[in-house]
Amino acid sequence: MAEIIDRRIAGRIDGDFVVFLIGARFNKLWKIHKWVPVAAAMQRMLKELEATGPASGLLGYSNVGMTTLVQYWRSFEHLEAYARARDHAHWPAWVEFNRKMKDSRGDVGIWHETYRVRAGDYEAVYSGMPLFGLAKAGSNVDVAAGRERARERLSARD
Repeated sequence: MAEIIDRRIAGRIDGDFVVFLIGARFNKLWKIHKWVPVAAAMQRMLKELEATGPASGLLGYSNVGMTTLVQYWRSFEHLEAYARARDHAHWPAWVEFNRKMKDSRGDVGIWHETYRVRAGDYEAVYSGMPLFGLAKAGSNVDVAAGRERARERLSARD
């Protein structure tokens, strides 16, 4: 089990970054042959990105439930370069998914949302949690006097 941090911390990432939410919805659980490849492909992509390290642009990620990931990227350009690279795991998985699902899109749903975040235009606080989300992808600082409220953390620029 992950170590629980027994105080309030705020997550930080230096500079601009991208938040990428991605997930799947298994609409027909009995069609295991349709959704197992989706789950396996995501695991392959994460392992590939972890092995590449910082050069990929992936700063970190957290699982949210069984079918959703929150990813933090250095830039949209890094995210897009990975997604479109023919020699990385995403592109062939995407092509194969579209080929297999073209006549049965209702069996497995996939989705993503991309947000560009300007430096300092966010706040993230965690209490009684293991490292998670932005604090796991970047760094963290103790929530101190003058940064107790979200508004104070949003206006802090050090």
